[in-house]
Amino acid sequence: MPDHIHWLMQVKEGGELSAIVQKVKSLTTKDIKLDGEIPLWQKGFNDHALRAEEDILDVARYVVANPLRAGLVTSLKNYSLWDACWL
Repeated sequence: MPDHIHWLMQVKEGGELSAIVQKVKSLTTKDIKLDGEIPLWQKGFNDHALRAEEDILDVARYVVANPLRAGLVTSLKNYSLWDACWL
């Protein structure tokens, strides 16, 4: 997963996911300087709203374990963001 990210977030009532993603992309693009004309973010994004039958704990564990499955870390202890509030 070095070429994408997974987020688990709660959008407050009245909030718009697209506006949140746009803001994150904008702020990180300003913060990260890349050489050349390589875009940091692709256009658009894919989302998935949790359904009532989906367990948020299972989804959180899946998201947190992605770096391990991708081989980016050898242990979740080496992943600084493993401690999600849903775990």
